[in-house]
Formats: sequence, C-alpha cells, structure tokens
Amino acid sequence: MSKRKMPASTLLAPIPAVMVTCGNETEGTDIVTIAWTGIINSHPAKTYVSVRPERFSYGIIKKNREFVINLVSGELARAADLCGMKTGAKTDKFKEAGLTAEYVEEASCPIIAESPMSIVCKVTDIVPLGSHDMFIADIVGIYADDRLFDENGKLCINRAHLAAYAHGEYYALGKRIGKFGFSVKKKNLNNQKKK
Repeated sequence: MSKRKMPASTLLAPIPAVMVTCGNETEGTDIVTIAWTGIINSHPAKTYVSVRPERFSYGIIKKNREFVINLVSGELARAADLCGMKTGAKTDKFKEAGLTAEYVEEASCPIIAESPMSIVCKVTDIVPLGSHDMFIADIVGIYADDRLFDENGKLCINRAHLAAYAHGEYYALGKRIGKFGFSVKKKNLNNQKKK
C-alpha cells in the first residue's frame, strides 16, 4: 500500500454531524450544526463542543452555560445542513428547518423533538484553542426516541439511522460489521463440536 503525505489539518473521518441547541424561551433559541464534538470522559459523563467565537450561538452558550447535542438521522441531514449554513442572528432555524423545540427539566434550552437522541449538557469549562473555544460539559440528561428500544428495553442505536460527516459531505451509516470485543471473543465450543 502506498500513502501520500498531506499537510496537517482537521481531516479525521467520519465524525458526527449534530445539531446543538441553545438559548431559552424568554431570550430566544438557536441551533448550530457542529462536527467538532465527542465524548471525553466516562465517569462523570463528559462531552464537548468546539465553537468559533464569531458564531451567533457562541455567545448564547457562553452566557447560559448549557446546550443540547441532538443527534442527526439521515432524515435530518438537510435540516442539519441548513442550521450550519444560516445564522441564528437573522433566522429562526426551528421554523425554517421545520423542527420542533421541546423543553425538558434539566435545562432551559430546548431539545429537538425530531432528533432520535438528545444529550443535555451543562458547561463546566471553556478552553480557548485558537479558531474555536471548547465548551467542556457534564452530560446531565439523555432523551431517546421510544422507537430506539427493543421489547426488552435495550437501546438499539442502529434504529436511529444516524448520519456522519466526512470531509464536507454527509453519509448514512451502514450495516454493523462487528461488536465491541468481537476480535478477541472466544469461539463457542458447542458450535465447533457440531462442525
């Protein structure tokens, strides 16, 4: 295999495309599409979003110190793209994208009702990094669509039909190719004896 050297950049793929909600009913709300996000700790559960200070949502998140990460399904990719292209200073993104703001007890900012999963976050730290500031946050609540659970109550995230983002393009996630630990799992002895 031959590889071509490229300059250092943000080329990591795939990454999540999420819609981050912020604001409140009194002062107004916004939705910003973010790709710079992820999990950074298990106990306590912590996440982050990195936002440019020029973005309209930046000041809202910094002031209110809370936001919601709303996962994007393939069906929501167009809405996510719109929310990343327009500014909340001039656009009611909920209205223009045809999304529904729903309020929950853990925060004053809304979740997106159409999102398959919404992760409610409270900011604990703000880290200036250069082009973006990282808002580090505790995960204080999760709201998942009832359709994501099987008859035993197990979360089946594959039912969300999540979208991913890779180098400027949106992709639908495909079939499962393995399960955590499948590479080291011992083969079932009963199955081997039957062969």
